[in-house]
Amino acid sequence: MGDHDDLRKFITDLAVVHGRVVLSSGREADWYADLRRVTLHHAAAPLVGRVMLDLTADWTYDAVGGLTLGADPIAVSMLHAASAAQRRLDAFVVRKAGKTHGLQRRIEGPEVGGRRVLAVEDTSTTGGSVLTAVETLQEVGAEVVGVAVIVDRGAGDAVRAAGLPYRAAYTLADLGLVA
Repeated sequence: MGDHDDLRKFITDLAVVHGRVVLSSGREADWYADLRRVTLHHAAAPLVGRVMLDLTADWTYDAVGGLTLGADPIAVSMLHAASAAQRRLDAFVVRKAGKTHGLQRRIEGPEVGGRRVLAVEDTSTTGGSVLTAVETLQEVGAEVVGVAVIVDRGAGDAVRAAGLPYRAAYTLADLGLVA
């Protein structure tokens, strides 16, 4: 098995939780993909980085991140996977609200203004979180080259409607799930 198949197995074995839940979008579902059980797992996190780098290999960007908390471990996994492959890639974190102390930054990490960046998310139903990150990135002058998620729950149309390329490592069908 390769990285993509191995990561899919981690997702189906560790992250998919069955039972009634309310998603961040406000929608209800009969299952939840708790991808932090995968993105923060010692064996799965390196796979996340490699799979997401492979997914976006034909896009040119030099920094990756998104809205905290779902995007944070993905960005760090990608940073480490890129480093292992002798590629320079920075990571950043977009806060949900600006800080009221210190440097009062909304985006933490290396400066992203004027740079080509990739916005990531673990899973997305409506695209709301990742599009919030995109808006914040564009406000500081970053060029968002696209959006990539681990599992798509239906956000692709909203992201593409915002004028951005969109990719998902896995669809619901890939995981044997129905919306």
